[in-house]
Amino acid sequence: MKKIISTNNAPSAIGTYSQAILANDFLYISGQIPLDPEKMELVEGIDNQIRMVFKNIKEILKEANMSYSNIIKLTILLDNLENFEKVNEIMGQLFDKPYPARAAYEVTKLPKNSSIEIETIAYQGSE
Repeated sequence: MKKIISTNNAPSAIGTYSQAILANDFLYISGQIPLDPEKMELVEGIDNQIRMVFKNIKEILKEANMSYSNIIKLTILLDNLENFEKVNEIMGQLFDKPYPARAAYEVTKLPKNSSIEIETIAYQGSE
């Protein structure tokens, strides 16, 4: 059984995909870029972009009655891997141990010329 998860507090899909899908206690959140959900425009500055992506993820998690603590895996795409330390710094402010599993890659280009995109998998089952 799968259920679409959607909120107006995060950017709407800009293509043929859902914000998130809940399937068998797993929440699969589509790659989020740093769009302000009200204006559907990128925020400026790498720190602001990283924080906006995590804020958008948080809003989608909230719609599914979850939080950062439910995240089990992040896939982080950066247009410049030199920003990896900034991601670590901001994640350190937002996440508690145990931290989610994670992969990070440098890519040539991201949607709307974003500097970052994060795909998320969360688990809502009991521990």
